[in-house]
Amino acid sequence: MTPTPHPILKPYCLLVRGLDALQPLAALLARLYLAQVFFLAGLTKLRDWEITLALFQDEYHVPLLPPAWAAVMGTAGEVGLPVLLVLGLGGRIPALGLLVVNTVAVLSLPEISSEALQGHVFWGSLLAALALFGSGRWTLDALVQRWLQR
Repeated sequence: MTPTPHPILKPYCLLVRGLDALQPLAALLARLYLAQVFFLAGLTKLRDWEITLALFQDEYHVPLLPPAWAAVMGTAGEVGLPVLLVLGLGGRIPALGLLVVNTVAVLSLPEISSEALQGHVFWGSLLAALALFGSGRWTLDALVQRWLQR
């Protein structure tokens, strides 16, 4: 039996229950937004691969990787991980992967405008939240888990 909260706490308890009910929607919206940002960036790189390679050779200074490898790995991450993120497949792994892509992008640019940096910080914050708290209940992972528990 759940204890009844003190009458003064009832409004707070209602607020918490309401916010808890919104968590799956908030996680889904964050996943959709982030997937769009990174997937479109990946498609832009794929559309003109020669320019992408030139940018990784001349502009982006990815540490520890040859420019061609960095271009392939970054583009693959930007195209593949958002699909997993939207589907909620792999849980926190796609969020962590995109967080790495996002961090490397910021560190690889010798000069970044404050507006661009703000965007990367915002995306990184959302990705960190998904990595720490999970992708929510509206995911393929949750669906598979419910199916396996039958």
